[in-house]
Amino acid sequence: MTRSVPAGAAIHRRPAPLNEAVSSQMKRMRRASTKPELLIRKELHRRGLRYRVNHPGLPGRPDIAFTRIRLAIFVDGCFWHRCLEHGVMPKNNREWWEAKLNRNVERDREKDNALSGLGWRVRHFWEHEDPGSAADEIEQLWRHLRDGPVSGSTSPRPL
Repeated sequence: MTRSVPAGAAIHRRPAPLNEAVSSQMKRMRRASTKPELLIRKELHRRGLRYRVNHPGLPGRPDIAFTRIRLAIFVDGCFWHRCLEHGVMPKNNREWWEAKLNRNVERDREKDNALSGLGWRVRHFWEHEDPGSAADEIEQLWRHLRDGPVSGSTSPRPL
């Protein structure tokens, strides 16, 4: 079975793992419902906010989606999304990993633009951020978007 590759796209085959222990560890990493996501979701739910998880009809399948107010939340892993504070570049197969992780960041911008084009607000949080602080910021933005402009005003409330 052949896979079609977009014109101009470079074909990057996954290199053979140099260490089976690391390879096994990487395979066990969760793609969705990670611990940081769960902590933020639990806190938002405790506060009475209701949301969709990994909404399949939206670009990038946001980790948390508030459909009525069109707010998409992503909780990004430091390694996979190149956190400047905690992101570490592997030493083995460095060139392949750099291309892979750079593409992840490009894809993040593409899905953000696609969501914005559909009228959605997008907010990213790093996995290392305090879940309570992230929930505070999300709740504040949720209330702002839900309540709209202050009565008698035509401009939205400041964030």
